[in-house]
Amino acid sequence: MERRAFIKKSGVAGLALAALPNLAFSKDFEYSILELMGKTDIKLYGKGINLRKEAHDAFVEMKKAAYGDGIDLKIVSSYRSFERQRSIWERKFLKYTDDGNMAPLKAIDKIIEYSTIPGTSRHHWGTDIDIVDGNRKVEGDMLVPSKFGEGEPYADFKKWMDENAKDFDFHLVYTDTPGRRGFKYEPWHYSYAPLSVPMLTEFRRKNIMQLLKNEDFYGTEHFTEGFLTNYIQDNILDINTELL
Repeated sequence: MERRAFIKKSGVAGLALAALPNLAFSKDFEYSILELMGKTDIKLYGKGINLRKEAHDAFVEMKKAAYGDGIDLKIVSSYRSFERQRSIWERKFLKYTDDGNMAPLKAIDKIIEYSTIPGTSRHHWGTDIDIVDGNRKVEGDMLVPSKFGEGEPYADFKKWMDENAKDFDFHLVYTDTPGRRGFKYEPWHYSYAPLSVPMLTEFRRKNIMQLLKNEDFYGTEHFTEGFLTNYIQDNILDINTELL
């Protein structure tokens, strides 16, 4: 494991891009594939916020408005690099396959209930945030859908966001819309639409399947064409329609 991890981390420039140099560095589009996959540094703003400037400024205004109504918008997670997402993915993969004795495909299906394949996370873009109400003290994992329900600790937070977030151009990504596929309902995950919509449009223009096939981290050997096709359609694209 240590040797393989070293090999993978030595290719920070992006193993998936080695065979696609023109795609990686072309100036024909606003956002490079390196940016969209979290494989290059981007300028981030705000201590504990870490978003692109426009998204940062909108979040600060939203936070001020919420605070006036007794809600303390606390960021749990914002920007994540490719390497950070890979560490999350591999930790879960090893946990489920080694400790949980799951078959690899079953482990992958379990991971993608809430976690993205490295290189496809919206958190790579500097536009998306996982947030809660910092005024509420919650035992254990904060990011559990039931804790945002009626009578639960984050019920007031959810109500405020439902009524006000769009005024600041933040939209829930993974809704509880009946029939929606892909990632499960995440009442904490919001995206700054003026930036994330064009970034998703740009990302969709790339050969996402080929990029993922060329990656090398735990579980990639089980990424069949059928699996990747479904993942792209369900997990990347079956989201809040306001963000498409």
